[in-house]
Parts: sequence; C-alpha cells; structure tokens
Amino acid sequence: MTGLEDLSARVRDDLEKLNFGQPTWLAPRAQDGAAVLDVLIIGGGQSGLGAAFGLLRERISNILVIDENPEGEEGPWETYARMVTLRTPKHLTAIDLGIPSLTFRAYWEALHGKAAWQALDKIPRAAWMAYLRWYRAVLALPVVNLTRARLIEPLQNGFYKVHLEGPGAPSAALIARKVVLATGIQGGGEWQVPSMIRNALPKDRYGHSSGPIDYAALKGKRIAILGGGASAFDNANFALAQGVAEAHVFVRRAKPQRINPIRFMERSNFIAGYATLSDAEKYQVMATFLARNQPPTNDTYARAKAWPCFVLHVGEWHRCTDTAQGVHIATSCGDFLFDYLVLATGLVSDPALRPELSLLAKDILLWRDVYQAPEDLRNRLIDIHPYLAADFAFQGRDPEAAVRLQGLYVFNYSALVSQGLSAAALSGLRYALPRLVDGIAKALFRDERETLLAAYHAYDEIEFTGQWESP
Repeated sequence: MTGLEDLSARVRDDLEKLNFGQPTWLAPRAQDGAAVLDVLIIGGGQSGLGAAFGLLRERISNILVIDENPEGEEGPWETYARMVTLRTPKHLTAIDLGIPSLTFRAYWEALHGKAAWQALDKIPRAAWMAYLRWYRAVLALPVVNLTRARLIEPLQNGFYKVHLEGPGAPSAALIARKVVLATGIQGGGEWQVPSMIRNALPKDRYGHSSGPIDYAALKGKRIAILGGGASAFDNANFALAQGVAEAHVFVRRAKPQRINPIRFMERSNFIAGYATLSDAEKYQVMATFLARNQPPTNDTYARAKAWPCFVLHVGEWHRCTDTAQGVHIATSCGDFLFDYLVLATGLVSDPALRPELSLLAKDILLWRDVYQAPEDLRNRLIDIHPYLAADFAFQGRDPEAAVRLQGLYVFNYSALVSQGLSAAALSGLRYALPRLVDGIAKALFRDERETLLAAYHAYDEIEFTGQWESP
C-alpha cells in the first residue's frame, strides 16, 4: 500500500469514528414531479468542496456541487493562477474541518515524508490542485462538471430553479431549497478593465491577469503589465517562461508596497473576529486593505528581476492608442509600444454584474444602502458589495425582497466587506465554513420546524421495555 493509499484509508477510518455518512434528517421534497435538492452549491473549487463536506457532516446529504470546468480543473489553480507557489503560509489549515488526516500537511507527508514537509517553504500551486483532487475523491463528494448556472430563478414556494447549461448538465434546470454561490474571486462581479483601455483598444490587444491569456502565442512579443500587486509579477514570470521577448511591469507607487496586511490578520485572530466589528470599523479596515493591495512575495519578485528581459517602470498611464505597429502607451515615465497588454487591475464586486443574478440583483441589500462612510473614506468599490448576514446569506432591501433571497448564500469574494477574508481567502476558510454550514442547517431546520415539531409531539417509539417491580 502506498503512502497516499494508507492516508486515504486513515481518512475513511477517522470519518467512520465520527459517524460520518449517517442518514439525513430532512424529509425529501418534490416539485412538479422532480426531486428537490436541499442544497445546490455552484462552484467546485476549494470553497465549494469544503462547503459540501461540512454539510455532509451535518447529515445534510441531498446536495449537489456543479462546476463549469472539466474535472480536476476547478478553481484558478490550473486556469489563470500563474504563481509558482501559493502565497499563504504552508501551515494554515482550510477545508479539513479539524480532521488532521485531511490536511494538506498529511497529504504532502504521505507522498514525500515528514522531512520533506519540514524542508518545504510554500505549497506548490500544482500540488495544491492535486490535493484538492484527492480531497474530492477520498470524500466521494457529489460533483458534476462542465455545468454552468445560467440563471437563478426564485419560485413562489421559497425554492430556487437554477437554469443550467453545458455538456455535463444533468438537466435543463435543478430545483433547490438553498443555493450557495461558491464561485471564487470573480464570482461576485467581474475583472476590472480601466475605461482608457476598454474604450480605446480591441479585445484581442489585452487580457486580464486573472483571465485566459495565450502566452504561448505571444512568444517573441513585447508585453506590458499594468499593476503592482502580486498577480502582476506572477504573470511577468509566467510570460517570460513561455518565451515572450520582454515583460514590462508598470506600477503607480513611487515606493513599493512592503506590508502585507493579510499576514497580520492570520496571526492576530483578526480573520475570525472580523465579523464582530461594527459597520464603521469594517468599512475603515476594508478601505485601507484595498488601498494597500497584496505585494508580491520576495521569491516571486526575485525571480522576475533575474530575467534579463524584465523591466519595471514607476509611473501612471495616461493614454492608450491602437496602431498598426502595436499598442502605443503614453505614461508619466515616457511613451512605449507593445504587442499586448496584461491588466493586473483587480476586480469589481457587484451583484448587478452577474448574469445568474439578473432576476434578483435589484433585491439585494448593498453596503451603500446601510452605511454612509465619511467623505474622506468613501469608496465606491466597497459601497457596491452586498451587505450579508452573519451566515453569508444575501439580505433583501425590503421584506418582499428578503423572502425572495432567504435561501441564497454568498461564499465568494464579494463577501469580503461583510465577512472579511473568511470566505475570500484560503487562510479564512477554517473560520468561514462552520458559519456557512451552521447557517444553512439552522435555516433548513426552521423550514422544517412544523413537520419536526409535529413528529416530536407524536413520537411514541418504545425504548425501555422493563417492568417496575414493587417490594
């Protein structure tokens, strides 16, 4: 038996000792002759898989996870994530839910030994994806791939009809009592493209650092990367390794951002405690967090600098023009000509940008509806985030909207302002998953309370069979 086979057997033994896999406590439901899911999870990356495992531990087993990507390619790790290693410290736990045999450390040691774990600096990106594949398989999680949620339609009885598309879709639509949007960083809005680029250039002249870019087709070309955060340098390294002739990174900051606020949050219990802050405190934290951005890791920056065809510019872009020779860029540090632009410009979280929420976006309570920040702190990107409940549920702008949204949960990056890094970063999942799962379990219990109360009061199963004996 190999080390990984032995670990898989240990996981199954641990779960058996925890009585994992016991029958559900929820009665089956049907709608128009079709079975109704108790929970549908949209997104089969690390957040969706962790949520599925958490629900199964609570004996909520009538669930399904759908993902638009092929099996084994869920999440960003083999699509647009281009870093060599994860940026988070290797020792952080995430989706194991407190079971040591399910941690990445246990997985790595099973493959490479304990000494290899001690020698490891950061988790290799490909190894993390391999771990997620093993995690899904060893837990036998119910995932359907090549299936995209096209539209979420609220029904009159409180259920949701989720319209599907894709070659793997099990049907044209699924009915679910609760829906979890575990759709990753981009799942709460869209990647940000500055208007001076969007309005001036054809789409084949640029791409976002967090989207599909055919770097192999850019071999021998000169590219410009706009942005000074971690993904800018990740993409510069990746592009140069794929053979681009030159990679120029443009940053606006005169001085590099040296502080990574995430490290403080990880060490100080800030991620777990963030939800207890007042709205004013949350807003102030997020305003400074977004202003700081996440700097590249030291090893990533060192790799970029080592390339002879890597160039770093400090200055602002003023204008972009499409020419026959390439894209002409006018900046505060000079004029340049490039074959292609890569935008490491972050994202916008706004429910109105999501096509699957088009029937519900007007109902969703936003931060700007609840809290008015001081003028010197006001940030439009924060204001258009959804204002979520403690269990990651959407909240409605009025009582009727609240009814339409009462079973819809947001477990993607748009939870950032309401919940901090708990559902928006790998280091926060250990705190977020229990709150999400507990919230869904309680909501399902409330939905079933009349049936459960009636069954409780009618319960008459005899357990004690002895007879009282008088002296």
